[in-house]
Amino acid sequence: MARDEHNKAAEHHENAAKAHRSAAEHHGKGDHTRGKEHANVAKQHSQTANQHTDQAHSKSQQQK
Repeated sequence: MARDEHNKAAEHHENAAKAHRSAAEHHGKGDHTRGKEHANVAKQHSQTANQHTDQAHSKSQQQK
C-alpha cells in the first residue's frame, strides 16, 4: 500500500533530520570526525527515504 511507503519515507526523513542536527552539533564543537559520521548516517536515511517515496508514487500510480 502506498500509505505504508509514505510512512516509511517519513520515518527515514525524521531520522535523517536527527542525524543532520547531531552532525551540526559535533561540527560546531570541532569534532569533525563524529560530525562526518553523523552526516553519512543522515545521507543514508535520506537515500532510503527517497527510495520509499519513489515506491509510494509508483504504487499510487498503479491504483489509478
